[in-house]
Amino acid sequence: MEHLMIKTLIAAAAVAAVACAVAPAQAAHRHHAGLGCSGANLGKTEAAVEAMADNEVKFAAEKEVSLAQDAMLNNKWGACGAHLSRAAESSMAK
Repeated sequence: MEHLMIKTLIAAAAVAAVACAVAPAQAAHRHHAGLGCSGANLGKTEAAVEAMADNEVKFAAEKEVSLAQDAMLNNKWGACGAHLSRAAESSMAK
């Protein structure tokens, strides 16, 4: 009986470990703001940032777009989505 309980606990721990490993990878493609890391979203965000008035917020957003491009080229989808979302949020700020 004790042997069965230990196997069950090990199996539950394995399932939890797999879930924790897979969840960030899934989230990387769709960041919390709903903006996934794709060429289309990158282009839209870059255009929105370029349309902004020259100020510190625009310069910070341009840096986020640049960091998103670099992350995308290096297949770092989570970082790309995060930078892209920050740039998009900045472009929507009034």
